[in-house]
Amino acid sequence: MINLIQKILSAMIYDAHMPLLFNSTFFLFFFIVILLFYPLFANRVKVRTWYLMLISLYFYYKTSGAFVLILVITSLVNYGLGSGIYHTKNKAGKRSFLLISLLWNLGSLGYFKYTNFILTTINQLTGGQLPLMDIFLPVGISFFTFQTWSYTLDIYFGKLKPITSFSDFVFFVSFFPQLVAGPIVRASYFIPQIHKHVHMDKDTIARALVLIFAGLLKKGVIADYLSINFVDRVFDNPALFSGAENLLAVYAYAIQIYCDFSGYSDIAIGLAALLGFNLPVNFLSPYRATSVTDFWRRWHISLSTWLRDYLYIPLGGNKKGKPRQYMNLMITMLLGGLWHGASWNFVFWGGLHGLALAFDKLVSNIRFLQTRFMKAIGVILTFHFICFCWIFFRSPDFANAWLIISRIFTVFNGTIFWQWIAEYRLVAILLGAGYLFHWMPDSFELSFEKLLRKTPIVLQSLMLAVVIWILFQARSADIQPFIYFQF
Repeated sequence: MINLIQKILSAMIYDAHMPLLFNSTFFLFFFIVILLFYPLFANRVKVRTWYLMLISLYFYYKTSGAFVLILVITSLVNYGLGSGIYHTKNKAGKRSFLLISLLWNLGSLGYFKYTNFILTTINQLTGGQLPLMDIFLPVGISFFTFQTWSYTLDIYFGKLKPITSFSDFVFFVSFFPQLVAGPIVRASYFIPQIHKHVHMDKDTIARALVLIFAGLLKKGVIADYLSINFVDRVFDNPALFSGAENLLAVYAYAIQIYCDFSGYSDIAIGLAALLGFNLPVNFLSPYRATSVTDFWRRWHISLSTWLRDYLYIPLGGNKKGKPRQYMNLMITMLLGGLWHGASWNFVFWGGLHGLALAFDKLVSNIRFLQTRFMKAIGVILTFHFICFCWIFFRSPDFANAWLIISRIFTVFNGTIFWQWIAEYRLVAILLGAGYLFHWMPDSFELSFEKLLRKTPIVLQSLMLAVVIWILFQARSADIQPFIYFQF
């Protein structure tokens, strides 16, 4: 009895060493309990909203502890400012509320995420010794800040009316499947779903299970194994490996970050579907892209469209001539890089993408480049450019990134490849499997989904339980957090 009470108490208390993750055993039981009680009030809207809102706040508490208060305060501030913008009749008043929204959202994000980055940069430029601050970065702050900020922006631009219930707004901000790593869901997309009738059918369940299957396999098997057993080793000590091994590590990281992040998005969308809510698609086979522009139509779609609608277009987009368009693209991607992390590596990564996007616009009207052959060439070139950029994204600093590039071009030693295959057999298999699944025609996934539709719900649930059990047997002793949790 005492042990049971201790387990219950430990489940209620935040543990910084064991945050609640989708790929943890505790989350499996957590979600099963949610589903057991959910049918009792799935279509009693107010009770359902409060039930899911409280669960979502508990989920965030288990990932970030007391920083759940930041989430609630950010919700309260943007809820009030949205109402102020809507009910203020004069333009100056609306702009004042919008400015406060800007200061709060960027200020809170800037404090937690960029304070030490700014202090370090000042020290490097001036030779000073400003002390760094002991600041804990709340999980997912970049995601829920952009989500709440889009609410006030949409009201200001006349795209949305303010929501009347604060509990509904907190539920929109905190909805746990996508809270800590996206997709970034806009108020105009999610809020209308809060009061809808929830209807679950076999098609919806089949689609949700396919997404959860795919997400768990991507994250729990491919991404984690590649990370622990090869990618981290090379990126931590590139000088110990040949150029060929460094290049293979870059290819492995490309598929690791895709499987990790798209795996989270798949799980989030699937979990939300099982609760009767739709979340937007966040990935569309990004390494099939024929250009960098096409890549950003396929990669982290909720962020790229957010930056387009709330930064690129307000800056003028493509409406003020080519030079201004190129500048707008650069500003957007530099800030997009900074959004990903407080490091000049991320800014440089964003700048590379900005240059590539500008180049795409420059050559977009050349008809020869639109032929099928050149598009195939474009896929290869785009993929390798993206991989080149990932080196700076993954490396802890520029010295490490340039060392990897130097090793690839100066001590390649391609003859080591077959030895690498022998020593890293499972890594090679999973690396190949990751790219195979990514390039697999969509019809394969649809066929599996159709098969699940014909399967009884009880058997569907059993299949999910078996897959989860297999994944927990295969995973490493230390559960690996999702890459985008740090953002």
